[in-house]
Amino acid sequence: MKIYAPWEKAFNKIATPFEHFIHAQTTTGIILMSMTIVALVLANTPLYDAYMHFFHTSIALEIGEFKLSHSIHHWINDALMAVFFFIIGLEIKREILVGELSNIKVAMLPILSAIGGMIFPALIYSALNSGGEGANGWGIPMATDIAFAISALVLLRNRVSTSLVTFLVALAIVDDLGAVIVIALFYTNEIHLSWLMMAGGAFLVMVVLNRFGIHAVLPYFSVGLFMWFFMLESGVHATIAGVIAALSIPSKPKYTPTSFTTHTKNLLDEYDNYPVATDHTMHERQKAILQNIKDKIDAVGSPSARLEHSLHLPISLVIIPLFALANAGIAIDFSSIGASVTQNVSLGIIMGLLFGKAIGIAGVAYLAIKLKIASLPQNSTMNQIVGVSFLGGIGFTMSIFVADLAFAGNDALIFQAKVGILSASLCAGLLGFFWLRYVAKSPVQEQ
Repeated sequence: MKIYAPWEKAFNKIATPFEHFIHAQTTTGIILMSMTIVALVLANTPLYDAYMHFFHTSIALEIGEFKLSHSIHHWINDALMAVFFFIIGLEIKREILVGELSNIKVAMLPILSAIGGMIFPALIYSALNSGGEGANGWGIPMATDIAFAISALVLLRNRVSTSLVTFLVALAIVDDLGAVIVIALFYTNEIHLSWLMMAGGAFLVMVVLNRFGIHAVLPYFSVGLFMWFFMLESGVHATIAGVIAALSIPSKPKYTPTSFTTHTKNLLDEYDNYPVATDHTMHERQKAILQNIKDKIDAVGSPSARLEHSLHLPISLVIIPLFALANAGIAIDFSSIGASVTQNVSLGIIMGLLFGKAIGIAGVAYLAIKLKIASLPQNSTMNQIVGVSFLGGIGFTMSIFVADLAFAGNDALIFQAKVGILSASLCAGLLGFFWLRYVAKSPVQEQ
């Protein structure tokens, strides 16, 4: 079955890295939705016990006296999600170096909007849960799920401008950076300095590899594994190692475009000098030339760009779906669903994601534009920014992740948080989509 993707035909043509990024996020959003539905079905059928037993099965890594044992659920959330955070780190780095965040004037609107979209949901949640057992969950409604949010915009196609999509991407990237900082600073119970220092040492080794011009991925991967383990033992959540590791990956290519063109032309000229065999087979030297060209094609792209491109597919098809399958399955007692939604934790998350995000993103954006600190994205209106602010209330992946950290060991609060996240994300997605589809009009439509 072919996955519905409105921009699929465009991507069959030559696409920019940004277009590939949008395509990957759209695909992730569709698969994420499917796996969420599967998880909810499994959790509310006779298969629930088997479902829970599977994800609580322990998997151990043993080497001599060394043993690292965790449940499948733990491995997904601490190990596989480190790869997801690695991609987030690469995306943040790309946006700062060459993307929307590289130009401070252009970046000011998504940066300020993202900050507003993190502060207001946290304040609303805290106002409803201050002093209660759920007070530690203030970070849950701060997050935006970039895959779901972008998928909704892509479905609107001609009704939104490319600059509006870019605004949402930049906003979500800043939002992800904020979530990473919050997790590192506020959702760490106990820090073991010796392990943290070893993690820092591993990072320094990766930086040295970068400075010495090492473009091969394997050395960074090897040292990164040690850094992940040291971070796991330090008490700081191990996924942070993924973001930190991404910062050390070289962003400059081994060859410049000019030198690549010169070398490739010379190699192609040499390739053409060999006569064509009667059976159309290549000369051994021609095979070597083609391999040389392939190596240079790989080298003209930076390691960070190659990794971001190659990892998006396994993350979209394996890691994120597994995360959704392991974390979105909540057994719902429909007779008491109303009571669950009105619990302070659930209500704080719903109010934070639905209203806090809208007030924070759209409100701060409006003030920034009125004060001439920033300007609207091209071919966009303030009404469309409001629609995007509703889409910013789709928390899901990062919100569920933070909920597991905030309420670790308290299944009742985790359940309330997930009910709130799923409810708010669904409402925010539908509200944002219909707002942009029927209420907000682009400048082109208004002409």
